[in-house]
Amino acid sequence: MNIAKNIRLIREERGFSQKVIADALNVDVAVVSNIENEKRELRVSELEIISNSLEVDLLYLLTYPDQYIKKGDLKQEPVEAILQIKLQADKKEQVLRLVFGENNLEILNK
Repeated sequence: MNIAKNIRLIREERGFSQKVIADALNVDVAVVSNIENEKRELRVSELEIISNSLEVDLLYLLTYPDQYIKKGDLKQEPVEAILQIKLQADKKEQVLRLVFGENNLEILNK
């Protein structure tokens, strides 16, 4: 993981100048250049400011180009499944009762 490279790539991809990050960090553009060229260490507190200035999630900044989905963002769509089971005749009714319940068994047998 190369955070400095990620910052530069994301900044360029989004069409931002180094000045956008410099203004957010309240530093000179030369400092941002040094960060992107790995001549200056990043502070943890600066990472959030940089991610905000680039309008990306901090996790995205750290893991670019991979994209991770937050657990809460997962959409649970209904799944259609077909189950086929071969049973002996004497077990069929017992399994249907177990799966569909006593009341629904009459509907299935019609």
